[in-house]
Amino acid sequence: MASVLVVEDDQFVRSALIRQLSEASHTVRSVGTALEALREVAHFRFDVVILDLGLPDLDGSEALKMLRGITDVPVIIATARDDEAEIVRLLHAGADDYLVKPFSVDHLSARMAAVLRRSRSAAGDVPPSRALRVGGLTVDPLRRQAELDGAPLDLTRREFDLLAFLAGRPGVVVPRKELLAEVWQQFYGDDQTIDVHLSWLRRKLGETAARPRYLHTLRGVGVKLEPPRRQEPGPQP
Repeated sequence: MASVLVVEDDQFVRSALIRQLSEASHTVRSVGTALEALREVAHFRFDVVILDLGLPDLDGSEALKMLRGITDVPVIIATARDDEAEIVRLLHAGADDYLVKPFSVDHLSARMAAVLRRSRSAAGDVPPSRALRVGGLTVDPLRRQAELDGAPLDLTRREFDLLAFLAGRPGVVVPRKELLAEVWQQFYGDDQTIDVHLSWLRRKLGETAARPRYLHTLRGVGVKLEPPRRQEPGPQP
């Protein structure tokens, strides 16, 4: 069964979705705002997100854009809006499917199953690869696991994708536009998305922007990952 995040501000609809999805043996978490949804996907792994468009703090289309900046989890839009042009725009913006309210839980479950089949099939197309090692850092793209000096790193999906992409090019300065295109699948966007994820990664690698060890930012150029430099021995007395 799936791990589902329900993003819905209408308490009646939200409670009904939670109850019905739980009865269908899914694991469900729920929030009522876009900002809460962003925090959830940044800290937990979900199989699918059910996203309402009429949220109180941010329109769902903007929430979708921000979600796509930090995760590639499948997103199903669930809303009362039925404008065809908007549906097409949202699908192009990264939504995986679209349901117009009211809908039955059987209909939702069938759409979820189809989306998850596509997602897992796409993941299965990725060829196996060897673990990447950069200094004391080990990144295993196949198992999606990373370790630092033998200790496992607890990374979000997008943090792992960013780290693995850089680890596959050790010592190479990767332009920000390339990171957006390859890691976020966006050909334009806000550099702040990259900066936020680099900040989270640095924290988990035990470093800071002012005192980097693995992650080095070249202002106006890009980012590179390389082994920590050995400290030069001090002068002998």
